[in-house]
Amino acid sequence: MTALDPRIADALAHLPEYLGAHVMLSFSALALGLALSLPLALASINAPRLRWGMLAVASVIQTIPSLALLALFYPLLLGLSLMTKTLTGAQFSALGFLPSLLALTLYSMLPILRNTLTGLLGVDAAVKEAAMGVGMTRTQSLFQVELPLALPVIMAGIRTAAVLVIGTATLSTPVGQTSLGNYIFAGLQTQNWVFVLFGCGAAAVLALLTDQALGLVERLLGRRDRARVFVAAAGVALLLVAGGLTSLYRADTGYVIGAKGFPEQYILAALMQQRLNEAGLAATTRDDLGSAVIFNALAAGDVDAYVDYSGTIWTNTMHRTDMLPREAMLREIGTWLQANHGVRLLGPLGFENAYVLAMRRDRAAALGVHTIADLATLAPKMAVGGDYEIFARPEWRKLREAYGLSFRQERQMQPLFMYKAVADGEVDVITAFSSDGRISEFDLVTLTDPLTAIPPYDAILLLAPSRGADAALTRALQPLVGRIPVERMREANLTVSRESNQTPPAEAARHLWTAVSK
Repeated sequence: MTALDPRIADALAHLPEYLGAHVMLSFSALALGLALSLPLALASINAPRLRWGMLAVASVIQTIPSLALLALFYPLLLGLSLMTKTLTGAQFSALGFLPSLLALTLYSMLPILRNTLTGLLGVDAAVKEAAMGVGMTRTQSLFQVELPLALPVIMAGIRTAAVLVIGTATLSTPVGQTSLGNYIFAGLQTQNWVFVLFGCGAAAVLALLTDQALGLVERLLGRRDRARVFVAAAGVALLLVAGGLTSLYRADTGYVIGAKGFPEQYILAALMQQRLNEAGLAATTRDDLGSAVIFNALAAGDVDAYVDYSGTIWTNTMHRTDMLPREAMLREIGTWLQANHGVRLLGPLGFENAYVLAMRRDRAAALGVHTIADLATLAPKMAVGGDYEIFARPEWRKLREAYGLSFRQERQMQPLFMYKAVADGEVDVITAFSSDGRISEFDLVTLTDPLTAIPPYDAILLLAPSRGADAALTRALQPLVGRIPVERMREANLTVSRESNQTPPAEAARHLWTAVSK
């Protein structure tokens, strides 16, 4: 019997969790969108100014990029959560479901509002007069005559909103909400195209099934078959409850380990989870959290532990531009985190994942480029590629100022394609990561930084304020401190991110621990 491809088996193992959470989020957002949009549409049917204002606001919201709207809700809700804690002592989680729900609800409203208004305004005036002529009140005419006639147009809007919400829900992963987007984000980072196809396919199938189910409800409503309408509605409700129970069950599984959206973070999160499980502690991971989200989630207690990098904390969180020796910087970071956020720095893991400028080895040799200083005169004729955030980070500004770098073009791209781009000559230089095994895979050379403009990026293990004194958590994770050399991390990264003979992050984490714990 042929064994199932490990990537397919891994994808199937995650399907109940990812699909359940996706259904819960999508249907909740659609239900809330309906609950808001239909009354607003009915209230504005005879108020042109209100109608115009609502449609204008809904249209503007629709123009905001989905990922941006999702990300914006997190800091807003986090601030509100901290305010309620100060005023009442109660705090809610601003990570994951709530920001995703609110953003998707707003996205669902425009098609529902527009189609409801179009359907009601399109009812023939003669029909309304006839209803009034047989003694109906305005309300009776609206609900017994106009709404049934407008139903096909309204249902078309609801079906459009449902498909839109289900598709957009895949983008909720970076704000901590589990969804089918977990397949897509993880797959793109690790070249696991099975995951990418699985996520896209599952979301498409779910959208099509939902559209067909709503179409069935529309046809049954048109026939005034209340029994069948009730059965169809009950089926949708059961699907929502099942998805919700799955999502809630998965969410309450002990310690929460956070991870940013790249292979190294997946491996480290899996390793931390394994260490906790071996110590008899339940743990789950929240992968693909955005860089701007994960630290705030840790400080707020939505995440219990994760690995960050000293240079990121120093420049982006502490907003420091000066430079200290590595050990002094780590001490100051630890003191600052504890004093300002209650976050405990458990210790460095033993390797550094720094930004480095990298070129193809043969091209660097032909141009005589060995250091970043060598690029100064060549940069105006070169294109540089970087990840989505590097060119907006203070480290990049400092690097440019230190060496007088001015590239002909700065191209942002997903890290997977960044390495291929420099290997294929699409760009001349990339902002690579020093612990990434793809540097050797693509035969790249890293340029030295003689002015030490780039700060150290030691991988550091951070604990949430509520977990800093947790003896069980500390005992389980302390053995990781100082145990992982950069060579081992590069090997593990490469096994996860290479396209052929790919290793799942959890398996790579087991191999890594076996190698470093001898």
